[in-house]
Amino acid sequence: MDLQSLIALAWPVMVKGTGYTLLFAIASMVLGLPLAALITLVRVLRVRLLQPFMALYVSAMRGTPLLVQVFIIYYGLPSIGIEFSPITAGILSLTLNVAAYMSETLRGAIGAVAQGQWLAGTSLGLTRRQTLRYVIAPQALRAAVPSLSNSLISLIKDTSLVSVIAVTELMLATKELISTTFQPFPLYVAAAGIYWILSLSFEQLQRRMEQRLAFPH
Repeated sequence: MDLQSLIALAWPVMVKGTGYTLLFAIASMVLGLPLAALITLVRVLRVRLLQPFMALYVSAMRGTPLLVQVFIIYYGLPSIGIEFSPITAGILSLTLNVAAYMSETLRGAIGAVAQGQWLAGTSLGLTRRQTLRYVIAPQALRAAVPSLSNSLISLIKDTSLVSVIAVTELMLATKELISTTFQPFPLYVAAAGIYWILSLSFEQLQRRMEQRLAFPH
């Protein structure tokens, strides 16, 4: 098969796979960020009943491979009566995983804010929650943007793991094309190029957010 015919055959399939990749990455980021914020609040504010469970959750998510988590959610949970479609299972796996990492990013950013800011909030009569919301969080968010963007870029690449549950995202779409065309080199290079372009796009978005948040408003 010549290159022109290969491109004509592969283009629509890879575009569709790229769409699924973006769906998984963006949906998992949008759902994972509030979950990460909740975990961070529980741990920073030291909510007694929930703090040990959140610490255990973060440790488990960071200490086990994402691939194993995908298998547990898609293939393991049905044995106890909980079943998800491949797309839902993929988004859920990625969301739970990235939320754990982002919660640590947010917790580290909050910890980087000078202790004097907490004391200043207290001296103004603010509670610990109010100090966190009005004084600490805006400063921590600016510091957390680069690491949060790194999480999103890593998430784009991690979406390739959901191909194991038969979701035709970019990686599985590429494998299916290779099985019919027997042209692994150009197709894998094309897939790598698409992942790279997606990552570059989000790097540009990260830079704009950093510039926007560079100075307090």
